[in-house]
Amino acid sequence: MKNDSLDLVEPLKAIYYKRFCKTVELKNDAGLIDAYKKVLAPGAGWPEIAQGMKEVGIMTMELYLLGTTLFMIMDIVADFDLVRAMTELASKPRQNEWEAHIAQFHDITTVATANQKWQLVVMQTH
Repeated sequence: MKNDSLDLVEPLKAIYYKRFCKTVELKNDAGLIDAYKKVLAPGAGWPEIAQGMKEVGIMTMELYLLGTTLFMIMDIVADFDLVRAMTELASKPRQNEWEAHIAQFHDITTVATANQKWQLVVMQTH
């Protein structure tokens, strides 16, 4: 049976927002992963970071953890340009400080940019 309500929703989603999914590997250290969970707990984030994300067009962000792989889902404005947005985000207050702070958890060089750490996941179906 075909779900007609989904047929109506999909074209609207394309008009109002897009979705990006990315992954990053965390260091294989249970203590660091527990500490990272605390950094990302509700209310623990830095307000400047959340504000900067909204200003560049990131409407919502969800993070999921499976082992050492962190999976991010971002709902973004329809005209979102990833390169432009990440460049602008890097210039926002405290963004570089935040990136340096969370780099201790990521299994990648601490001098890598956010785009180098986070790998874009390609959608296979919708």
